[in-house]
Amino acid sequence: MFSLDDRFAAKAILGCADGPASFPVEARLRNWNVVSCDPIYAYAPCEIRQRIAETYATVMQQIQQNADDFLWTHFSSPDHLGRVRMAAMNLFLEDFAAMGNGSQYVAAELPQLPFVERQFDVALVSHFLFLYSSLLNLEFHAASICELLRVAKEVRIFPVTSLDGSVSPHLEPLLNDLRFDGELIRVEYEFARNANEMLLVRERL
Repeated sequence: MFSLDDRFAAKAILGCADGPASFPVEARLRNWNVVSCDPIYAYAPCEIRQRIAETYATVMQQIQQNADDFLWTHFSSPDHLGRVRMAAMNLFLEDFAAMGNGSQYVAAELPQLPFVERQFDVALVSHFLFLYSSLLNLEFHAASICELLRVAKEVRIFPVTSLDGSVSPHLEPLLNDLRFDGELIRVEYEFARNANEMLLVRERL
């Protein structure tokens, strides 16, 4: 979803709003330099596990009820998706329990991050900005992108669609924001229909 390749192994990467995902674990297994931040990291592993258990059935029921809104190519069925996601979350929980909230997992949230300027080469935001456009307004999105550009040389955001599958109403105003340069890039990954573009943002020179 971010068009990453082996060239990123030499870069300092920030995963923002990562949640209980396995990306930081799997990236470090490849010797990539990744730091993840999310407010959920302020909680103990047992509390995060309980939250996952409480919401898992509801999330999967919603996916099954709306199965036609997704492309079943990366995942063969809702059950397959559920198994993959649960395996990923278990991998995260094992790693988080071992490492705790610290240098690799940082409890933080947009639009204010506890990192120094240009600490990272690239910041990745998956399924947070744009997706919740009905809850997070344009000002929040703009402030978040400015903050991400403070701590990283470039920002990659996926997807640019809202929960209802339509392009976020915040996208066009942000593409026209004079504070940064934004470019839409088609990516190979597509699970939710029509969610196959990421926004690449850099500071305007």
